[in-house]
Amino acid sequence: MNLSLIAGARPNFMKIAPIIHVIKQAQQNGKNINYRLVHTGQHYDQKMSDTFFTELNIPAPDANLGCGGGTQAEQTAAIMVAFEKELLAHPADLVMVVGDVTSTMACSIVAKKLNTKVAHVEAGIRSWDLTMPEEINRMVTDALADYYFTTTELANQNLRNTGAREEQIFFVGNVMIDTLLANIERLVKPAVFDQLGLKEKEYMMLTLHRPANVDEADKLKALMTEIVSNVHGLPVIFPIHPRTAIMFTDLGIEAENLHIVDPMGYLEFNYMVQHAKAVITDSGGITEETTVMGIPCITLRDNTERPETITIGTNELIGTNPAAIKPALDKLFAGEWKKGGIPELWDGKAAVRIVEKLEILYR
Repeated sequence: MNLSLIAGARPNFMKIAPIIHVIKQAQQNGKNINYRLVHTGQHYDQKMSDTFFTELNIPAPDANLGCGGGTQAEQTAAIMVAFEKELLAHPADLVMVVGDVTSTMACSIVAKKLNTKVAHVEAGIRSWDLTMPEEINRMVTDALADYYFTTTELANQNLRNTGAREEQIFFVGNVMIDTLLANIERLVKPAVFDQLGLKEKEYMMLTLHRPANVDEADKLKALMTEIVSNVHGLPVIFPIHPRTAIMFTDLGIEAENLHIVDPMGYLEFNYMVQHAKAVITDSGGITEETTVMGIPCITLRDNTERPETITIGTNELIGTNPAAIKPALDKLFAGEWKKGGIPELWDGKAAVRIVEKLEILYR
């Protein structure tokens, strides 16, 4: 079979990497499965991308469509035009998309219009918040996909509720966790750890990038003030997202325990998470990683598409009101944070299950 693997943004490569590794093993065992890795260029930074490919042992993409920048609509259109040309030039038996970025939706639409089957990895997750572009991407992609590879039983049920048939749904686990577990012994201590004199479990990691938190100066300043004031003087390490940096420069936030650092590579960032006392974030993927690593996680969002990180894992959803931060941190520092567990099939073998299913489907 010929497979077209689509990646558009950094989180996609974490999900694609284990699938590529298992495909390569299958090829070595004589299986007839070939892939073409297509990077849409939706998010592209030469330095970060090159580092990422090296860290995760991903081969260079077979095609980079160069569709970065522009509004949501402009980017969707650019990806669709470019991927249509790519798929016509390199036909595939199956287009596999991952996650919930614009590229996921755009390439699914193109594939279906060219009568090519679509498989969605991380299908069925829902926040039910249509103000999030990612939620629209998930819903459109799942409406078109032929096969669904899911992370939880709840995702399976979400798909059934929208008419997906049982024979289309494959509960395989979480490929993000495949990547984490494959690299957990390879994590790299960044230079900033020693430069700042950090100690195990005596600092906080912070990531913020969602519009609800970073697009309004007063809101962002209030969040930051509450965080730095209620961590009992512990260092707060903030690898700043480019989106946030634009707003942050003008805020004039100064605190001795706040350390703004450059974005980190995968191995360095997860080293920092693994050794932190806790993580404060508005990311979805980080809540999965903290759950598996057993690190307390405070999520500054009003909803989540990964409720298993709350019901099973170490994550708590506290909303976006700055007033909610102090009670959550008080709970953490009182030693009352839940221990959490690991969701079913988050065992590092999701990609193996995916490729096994592909081999059955395309015998």
